[in-house]
Amino acid sequence: MVLLRKLPGMPGWPAALGLRLPQKFLFLLFLSGLLTLCFGALFLLPDSSRFKRLFLPRRATASASSSSSASSSSASSSSTRDTDLPRSPPAAAEPRHASPAAPRRLREKLRTAARMAGPAARTAPGSRQQVQGGESRAQPASGAPPARETRAPFRFDYERFRRSLRHPVRGGRSGEDPETRARRMKIKEMMKFAWDNYKQYALGKNELRPLTKNGHIGNMFGGLRGATVIDALDTLYIMELEEEFQEAKQWVEKSFDLNVNGEASLFEVNIRYIGGLLATYYLTGEEVFKSKALELGEKLLPAFNTPTGIPRGVINLGSGMSWSWGWASAGSSILAEFGTLHLEFLHLSQLSGNPVFAEKVMNIRKVLSRVEKPQGLYPNFLSPVTGSWVQHHVSIGGLGDSFYEYLIKSWLMSDKKDSEAKKMYDDALEAIEKHLVKKSAGGLTYIAEWRGGILDHKMGHLACFSGGMIALGAEHSTGERRQRHMELAAEITSTCHESYTRSDTKLGPEAFRFDAGSEATATRLSERYYILRPEVVESYMYLWRLTHQPKYRHWGWEVVQALEKHCRVEAGFSGIRDVYTTTPTHDNMQQSFFLAETLKYLYLLFCEDDVLSLEDWVFNTEAHPLPINHTDLRAAGQP
Repeated sequence: MVLLRKLPGMPGWPAALGLRLPQKFLFLLFLSGLLTLCFGALFLLPDSSRFKRLFLPRRATASASSSSSASSSSASSSSTRDTDLPRSPPAAAEPRHASPAAPRRLREKLRTAARMAGPAARTAPGSRQQVQGGESRAQPASGAPPARETRAPFRFDYERFRRSLRHPVRGGRSGEDPETRARRMKIKEMMKFAWDNYKQYALGKNELRPLTKNGHIGNMFGGLRGATVIDALDTLYIMELEEEFQEAKQWVEKSFDLNVNGEASLFEVNIRYIGGLLATYYLTGEEVFKSKALELGEKLLPAFNTPTGIPRGVINLGSGMSWSWGWASAGSSILAEFGTLHLEFLHLSQLSGNPVFAEKVMNIRKVLSRVEKPQGLYPNFLSPVTGSWVQHHVSIGGLGDSFYEYLIKSWLMSDKKDSEAKKMYDDALEAIEKHLVKKSAGGLTYIAEWRGGILDHKMGHLACFSGGMIALGAEHSTGERRQRHMELAAEITSTCHESYTRSDTKLGPEAFRFDAGSEATATRLSERYYILRPEVVESYMYLWRLTHQPKYRHWGWEVVQALEKHCRVEAGFSGIRDVYTTTPTHDNMQQSFFLAETLKYLYLLFCEDDVLSLEDWVFNTEAHPLPINHTDLRAAGQP
């Protein structure tokens, strides 16, 4: 040690008292540092309570020891509690538009997690149980610290939900005539044929190529697989194709991987995957479908991290990065995409107990309510940065369609409590009637497109859903408005039927026009194809259910016959490239929505009204049934 070393020019240690002043100062400085280091170690080492007992009174030692123990226990239990919380993006990733209530909600979640953790559910020794307001609370004995309040993890009450339905999911099947049953069985056979060939040649891929007998993956789903499986699940269940349903369920359980890294359409993943999984959970109660839907829903949340909260259209499901479609004007988001999330996201919040999903779509409503609508219309392109319209193109077909559909269905799904959605729908339909609804020289009613005040007199196949939508809204109106809208719905559906009957195949083109002397026919080669789309038969189904006029079943059966004649091939169903030739060329694609929508709507057209009753269900834009909220469906006793 330095203390024992002999300093130059000095005697040994016994003569240390004779040090000069500077040397004494250095010696004392070193000695004080050494003493400080020794005593500091006693008090600052992690487990130093046995040393503290030498220097501190007994009571102070006990307090310090219990404080150290509590800190360690708290850190340990918090690491456990974090896994119990619903996963959501970290606070740092929240967009600038997050509501002021967000920090309060975060604190509430953390307090709930604290109550859920640890052995707090046990009653402490010496305490007594007291029931207050239906909850059992532990009352500590005199002098004991108060026990922490406990709250059970969120649980959706599925049995209560099933009891709230007014009709059996698959209906009663009573009083039907033999012809109707035979036609329904034919459609069921078509579904089985489409599924069996997909299973044989393309299971796990997104869609079947029936001519080449292989699978197609595509680039719309960000690396997700099995789009046809997810889209077909509820149709297989409703048609009572039990063996096929079990095959699809087994694939979801064993092979449906959500850990993917690719560019996905927010819209398509939501309506096909999340919609299909939610619907199948509600139909069956099988937890695997709910858990997959919730996990996938969380992967979509980063798309909302924009200055306005309007999500971008493309998201990488692995990294969470999002951007707008390259073809969208000035980096805009598309009305039919960000406007077609509401139904699914409300159900994600209902099933998870996590309000973040509902908050995201309700914020979209706020942005749309603030922005000025030209002539009361909603253009198709909105900037997710500024919240302003990018260009004034209005369409009830592609780019705009399902936004309007989700307004009226949000109101219906809320059991007619969402008055904001109803008002938005009513105002939008009034503007559409005033500016876009036209009648041709031949007396056909159609909905034109609007480009900055100039009308484009065409109607896309996608816009043919509007007959059913308007009829559904009219059913819940009164007086003159109800009659006017029901007539409008019937006229539009009749026009779409004309687009089918005026083709050689009796199937409708992708778009048809009302100019240059032509009516309800495609005048451009690029619009003559048919890809197994469902919108026309969707309107047939709604009009049948709401009016029971036989012509809608007759028109639907014409479509079945045309599909069988022109689209059925050796290994499935294929779209065709030209509806105006009796020997069409096939496009070699069995779209997943053919199983989800086209065949489902045709099947329901020939069912009794209590099969997926409109009193209990609304269909998302991919025809996946989501239940109307007749009651509060949280587990009994939950906050």
